Amino acid sequence: MCGIAGIVRPDCGPAVPEQQLLRMAGAIRHRGPDGFGLARTPGAGFVSTRLSIFDLPGGWQPFETGEGSILIYNGEVYNHPELRAELEARGESFETSCDTEVVLRLLQRHGLSCLDRLNGQFALAYWEPGPRRLTMVRDRFGVRPLYFSLLSDGTIVLASEAKAIFASGLVHPEPDPIGLDQIFTLWGPRPPRTAFRGVSQLGPGEVVIWERGRVVAQHRWWTPDLDPIDTTSPSPEELDSLLRDSVRLRLRADVPVGTYLSGGLDSSLITALAQQETDHRLRTFSLAFSESSYDERAHQEEVAEAIGSEHHTLEITSQQIAEALPEVIWHTESPLVRTAPVPMYLLAREVRASGITVIATGEGADELFWGYDLFKEVVLRELSATDPVQAAELLDQLYGYLGPEAARRGPAWRRFILETGTSDDPLSSHLTRARSTAAIKAFYSPQISAEIGDGDRALDELRAGLPSKVAQMGSMQRAAWLELTTLLEPYLLSAQGDRVAMASGVEGRFPFLDHRVFGYAARLAPEMKLDQLEEKVALRRLASRVLPAGIAGRGKQPYRAPAVKPFFGPDAPEWVAAQLSDERLVDAGIWDPARVSGLLRRCRSGRVTSLREEMSLIAVLSTQVWQQAFVSESRSWQAEATTPKVRIDRELPSAEAAST
Repeated sequence: MCGIAGIVRPDCGPAVPEQQLLRMAGAIRHRGPDGFGLARTPGAGFVSTRLSIFDLPGGWQPFETGEGSILIYNGEVYNHPELRAELEARGESFETSCDTEVVLRLLQRHGLSCLDRLNGQFALAYWEPGPRRLTMVRDRFGVRPLYFSLLSDGTIVLASEAKAIFASGLVHPEPDPIGLDQIFTLWGPRPPRTAFRGVSQLGPGEVVIWERGRVVAQHRWWTPDLDPIDTTSPSPEELDSLLRDSVRLRLRADVPVGTYLSGGLDSSLITALAQQETDHRLRTFSLAFSESSYDERAHQEEVAEAIGSEHHTLEITSQQIAEALPEVIWHTESPLVRTAPVPMYLLAREVRASGITVIATGEGADELFWGYDLFKEVVLRELSATDPVQAAELLDQLYGYLGPEAARRGPAWRRFILETGTSDDPLSSHLTRARSTAAIKAFYSPQISAEIGDGDRALDELRAGLPSKVAQMGSMQRAAWLELTTLLEPYLLSAQGDRVAMASGVEGRFPFLDHRVFGYAARLAPEMKLDQLEEKVALRRLASRVLPAGIAGRGKQPYRAPAVKPFFGPDAPEWVAAQLSDERLVDAGIWDPARVSGLLRRCRSGRVTSLREEMSLIAVLSTQVWQQAFVSESRSWQAEATTPKVRIDRELPSAEAAST
């Protein structure tokens, strides 16, 4: 794992200054705390900061071929030993035992067609100096990030995180109101949008090819096909075999691997399989909360004791959430609508301090096997068309984990769930979520509202951009596709995944996001994913073989964290009041102070109880922090004074040499 960055000009021109590249490396040093490499060739420069996972002494980047091509690569390809063996059988020789060199040899031999062979999570940039071609690629599900800016002179600046692009000095951070509106609608921006004007991101499974100053190709090399040609429902034994193999591959490393254990079905199943696949006592890590309504430690401890792991629990207080939010915003590079990424950031820091740098987790199971309550809402909405009384009764069984708040639900809430959207709207499954966050938009400043325009721009653009195949899917398939593409990568794998883990140099691995497991889930009969209101049926049956019955049968309890309490009251940090002052709100220009004042009064008096108001508060506060950290402050980007482990330096040819 690592952070990657680079600058490429349309023609050879002068060399990219080393100090410029060092600033970019310094901005993402947290992604690669073990050292960095540097490459400068005529009109191009690249850096890679390294988190050592495979081939600790030898796997340094950038990698260069004999022809002068260069690869910088962030991620892991878990089946690289098998791919290496195939290449060696065809005469290839290797200088290292790391997966980066395997990817480079495959690109040289097979071009982009080799991507289908890769089982892993990665973002890469491949530079070919002859045609002055830069090829950028992102993995199937978008686990690892890749950003770029195209300048007016055709120069392209790329990096794992936007802050490294800003560190180049070539791009100034400015808010993109359209990207912000997507965040406040869907929880994350939709590629290529980001929160910053002029900064684009590759989408999951996407290739972008730049040549001599312009993007000449941009396409998906992989798409999530939820309507496969083969509709034969696979067997339970196949799921057992695939998931075990996925876990086995993701335990491959030259450093110890641990797991996150939430106490729910998904992480517990991954943890149990990981313990069976390893020959040492697995180390497991969990979050606990001082507030009981968020705490799941009893379930976590039950699983850890049952499988015999070496278990670690980190208890989080509201005060810690408030103190850490600015650090989290710096790493997520985006405003948030929930505080959930903050405890994950604190847990990753604890994991790193415990000597673990690789963690397997359970993300992806809910999207693939229909685990969220959102899918149950689709079922109940369709039932309501024929039996509204039964649908309302069944709806009351959902969201029990909300505690007292659930008891306050009434007819208006039931209508909101059961009657939002129409059957002919392809976004109907996600309108309840989008309209819950829509409360945030009531606080926009007039200038932001004017730039975004009337209507639900984020939803209108999403609706208009849906592939025709998605629009023709059944309601449950379409809901799953939307969940994969609007929540998993833009929020869960980024703000709540890669950014907060890599902030401490911790690599997350996701066995459910093996593309073979995805293919299995796509072919699985619907009733083996959701049977009436029982979610993830196939996973539960597999879990019953390896987990305590209470865990295998436990209902879904989404991960949540305190939202309002940390920022109000006697223990609230001073910066909160400063950021929410009328003066700061006016300076930032994103929120209307008069509109925000009523929300703040409710927060200070303890009268905020709804998720809508909680999300509105976090959106306003986190945007203020984000705006100051990236836009308002003049930041001095400094690289650490260390010597690169790899240096590739090619001087421009002299005039005489060039003429010959």
